[in-house]
Amino acid sequence: MEASPVSTEILPVSMTAIALRLTPQQDLKAELDALAIAQNLEAACILTCVGSLTHAVLRLAGQSESTQYDGRFEIVSLVGLLSRHGSHLHMAIADNTGRTLGGHVLAGCQVYTTAEIVIGILSHTCFRREIDPATGYRELTIEQTSNQSY
Repeated sequence: MEASPVSTEILPVSMTAIALRLTPQQDLKAELDALAIAQNLEAACILTCVGSLTHAVLRLAGQSESTQYDGRFEIVSLVGLLSRHGSHLHMAIADNTGRTLGGHVLAGCQVYTTAEIVIGILSHTCFRREIDPATGYRELTIEQTSNQSY
């Protein structure tokens, strides 16, 4: 089977990393969205995150509604894209038995002790979200820009 060709241009970018720590009771998504707006981030990605939550709000695969979890959870993975134009984050969390859950991050994920996050800021790049007629969702569009936040 022949591989299909890449349909979009691949743009090389340089990256600057920043680090932050969220503290107890902060809302993980709200704080990351606020950071993207406050720092005027056009295009950034989560490089790594370790931490814990007491409340998680995820939209699970194939579901239209959120699912809420209360307890003590370790953040075992946080991935995604950040932009002042809209972010897209997924997270995996583990409970005290090691059972792991994951999904689309929604507002309301409350930090338990900490969330230590490193974010990569991509220069000369802008992430936007536009309706894709094929999926019906606001999907990523990538633009090359002359602006550089960092």
